[in-house]
Amino acid sequence: MTRCPDCQPDDVRAAADSSTSPVVSRRQFVTAVGGVAAAAAFGPTWLRAESGSTATSETLVQKLYQSITPEQKSAICFPWDHQDERGLLRLHVSNNWSITKPTVSSKFFSKEQQDIIEAIYWGLYNPEWKDRVKKQLDDDAGGYGQAQSIAIFGEPGTGKFEFVMTGRHLTIRCDGDSTENFAFGGPIFYGHDPGEFNEEPNHPGNVYWEQALKANELYKMLDGKQQQMALVPQAPRESMVHFRGTAKKEGIPVTELSADQKEFAKSILANLLEPYRAADQAEARKCLEAQGGLDACTLAFYQSGDLGDDKVWDNWRLEGPSFVWHYRGAPHVHVWVNVANSADPKITTRG
Repeated sequence: MTRCPDCQPDDVRAAADSSTSPVVSRRQFVTAVGGVAAAAAFGPTWLRAESGSTATSETLVQKLYQSITPEQKSAICFPWDHQDERGLLRLHVSNNWSITKPTVSSKFFSKEQQDIIEAIYWGLYNPEWKDRVKKQLDDDAGGYGQAQSIAIFGEPGTGKFEFVMTGRHLTIRCDGDSTENFAFGGPIFYGHDPGEFNEEPNHPGNVYWEQALKANELYKMLDGKQQQMALVPQAPRESMVHFRGTAKKEGIPVTELSADQKEFAKSILANLLEPYRAADQAEARKCLEAQGGLDACTLAFYQSGDLGDDKVWDNWRLEGPSFVWHYRGAPHVHVWVNVANSADPKITTRG
């Protein structure tokens, strides 16, 4: 079995720099039901009654914040620009980390608070993706619950705020457009490991593998010269998703694609955005258009990490001046997303 060193939590990876990496354990916890955007369908009676059809993840974050005790606030709430050893904490992203210590299903939160947090989470996704997201949580963390932690930055209801949830193969945000310039409220992460660390080349059961297959369909549409431009020997480190502005990027510029190939590239973008709620999809598209749209992007396929040597490229990257969607499919899926309307570090590092 091949272990994935990048799947270890942040603190374990830091320790591994000077010692042997421990085995990553798989924690077990209860599988939750319910969801929200539609607390109406899945939430408890009190939440159904109070939320109504106008409830959003943002309004529920405000409701959660109003319920927080002083003890809870000291553990999970931070000023807007709070920094620690990870930098500006609300914009930190990783594939396996806990932004705060309390887990969302622990007794640290009341049952009502747990219901609200779960509702916030499901409200950030496309309802049609709920079963697939549940499968990812089941496979990676034993289900929704004890593996996830949250933090709230700023003060919901009075100005800038952001809710962040983290866990294994999870960094997701809810900001009500408080985080200016960024789509999704800042960088996000998603991934899936339905087996051990040595998946078969076709990634059986991986809910996100279809995204790679879609991108590979475009690769097959390229002629020989285009494929030569698109194929890059070595992938960069997966977490390197900072914006490079107008600097030259590896891969094939979308401007080098034919009309039908460009149309297919649009369908790849739609496929990448599909798991998320409509508001976040629209914001990501708006940010992309502000920097020239897909025509300002390049698409790179990486020869490194080709599982099974089958030339179905597991690792690939769609990148523009301030748009990075880095897909690592080997040994299992990790996807790093960073989308903004500007590549100016003075803007995007402060949000």
